[in-house]
Amino acid sequence: MSDAAAAVLITGASSGIGAALARAYAKRGARLGLLGRREKALAALCESLPGEHLVLVADVGDALQMAEAARRFVSRFGIPDVVIANAGVSVGTLTEYASDLTAFEKVLRTNLLGMVSTFQPFVEPMRQRRSGRLVGIASVAGIRGLPGVGAYSASKAAVINYLESLRVEMHGSGVKVVTVAPGYIRTPMTDVNDFPMPFLMAPDAAAAQILRMVDAGRRYGVLPWQMALVARLLRMVPRPLFDRVFARAGRKPRGLLR
Repeated sequence: MSDAAAAVLITGASSGIGAALARAYAKRGARLGLLGRREKALAALCESLPGEHLVLVADVGDALQMAEAARRFVSRFGIPDVVIANAGVSVGTLTEYASDLTAFEKVLRTNLLGMVSTFQPFVEPMRQRRSGRLVGIASVAGIRGLPGVGAYSASKAAVINYLESLRVEMHGSGVKVVTVAPGYIRTPMTDVNDFPMPFLMAPDAAAAQILRMVDAGRRYGVLPWQMALVARLLRMVPRPLFDRVFARAGRKPRGLLR
């Protein structure tokens, strides 16, 4: 696949990792579908990029909107070579508050079902073409359940397992499914955190690493490399020790969706 000819759809493109990925792919000469809810931010990004691109205003949590966005993308650029399901929200949640049930629903609908709605229109066309990349942005927060962000951790754990299921389903089809689990990235989602964030990465640095994973068709990758080591250790920590240590961990403020 030639970078100059690549057609790439990116959700959550208006800021953070999504915008950084758009900048990185535009530098390669790719044709981009920039999808998100904030039309002005998407339009501003589109105007700042070299090349031919398409702004797609849609909520990933709305399957009908996503189907229409997919139709518009295909009409303009054809079946995409790469689809990056990056859109996500995070909010501090505590189960004892009935008011947080709405936040749980919103996070799960956006982060998990939004990814399914992003990929669904393209799975069969890519399979028939026998090529393509379906890239899901998960999180290290999906490896173990973190306090104060039960909705986010649950959604990202579900994303990791969903992507694994999809990868196995696509085995032998020529379509690669890539799971990316970032640690802390400097974005509006992390700007509200008032606790230490080890190995915090700039979005452009994260995007460069993600592109390398996508190019290689990696099944699963954690970034940065320091967080990859932490992720391996997290999987091995016994539950009693994990509970004692993380009971004292910093927590995201409740009720602020990012």
